[in-house]
Parts: sequence; structure tokens; C-alpha cells
Amino acid sequence: MHKILQLIPATLIAASLSACTGAESDHSAAATIEAPEYFLLRPDVEKAYGYTHAIKIGDDIKISGAVSMDDEGNATDIGDLEQQMKNAYSDLEKVLDHFGYTFDDVIVENVFTTDMAKFLEVSPYRNTIYPERFPTGTWLEVKGLALPGFMIEIELEAHRSR
Repeated sequence: MHKILQLIPATLIAASLSACTGAESDHSAAATIEAPEYFLLRPDVEKAYGYTHAIKIGDDIKISGAVSMDDEGNATDIGDLEQQMKNAYSDLEKVLDHFGYTFDDVIVENVFTTDMAKFLEVSPYRNTIYPERFPTGTWLEVKGLALPGFMIEIELEAHRSR
């Protein structure tokens, strides 16, 4: 084995050892850890309920579920699931836009609804949101959402390589 090691250049051995130990070699740049960037769409509502609407770390954004609400946190368009869905997508677009992203950058979309049959009827609207391709995700019918009157909640994850 000693003869095999003699045939391997010393720089290759050093680089391999550095990679194994986590030490930086002369050929690699130091990794940069980015601090999370928080975004509040409705600061007073989010503070009252104890959540942040979106957090971006690096190239990834996690967006809390968007519902159909006004700036005071009240449900809007009660009884109209299609309009509530459009309102939720409108808020999601504002969040994505804040970070310079679009729906093309969305990789996960999870939908929670209190009426899956009605959601399936109005879901073709999503073709206007995702004209090229759909993200991965899950659709779930639930007994209820955060506040009475909410019929749909949509959460997203987005990613964009630099």
C-alpha cells in the first residue's frame, strides 16, 4: 500500500484529506451562510396570531398558508371558494414578488380546503397561475381552517438557483 500512496500526487492526497476533515483547501471558497430574511404581509395580523408569512434562506422561500382575508384578519368572500382561491393566489403573488420570484419558481404547493368537490370544480383556475408546469404538492380536505369562513388555504415553497 505504501507504493500506491507514493504514486498519488501529494496535492491530491492533501485535497482529499481536507475534504474528509472539512478543512478548506487553497482551491475552495469559504461557504457563506445566509441569514434568514423574514417577510410580513400583514404585520399586525401575523404578530397577533404568532406567525411569519414567509421566510427566505438562500435560494429557498417557505410561504405560510395564504387565505382570503382583509388587512384586519377577517375572512373575505365567505361562501365563495373560487374567489377565496383567487384572493389567496393574489397574496401569494405579493409575497413572491417581494423576493423577486414568480409562480414559475414554485416547487411545492399544498392546498387545504373545507370543500374538495368545489375546489376540484374551480381548480382549472390554477392553469392561469402555472401555465408552463405545475409544482409538486398535496391537496387535502379538512374539517376547518384557522378562522370560520375560510374555505381554502394555500402554502408554497419556492426555489431559484442563482
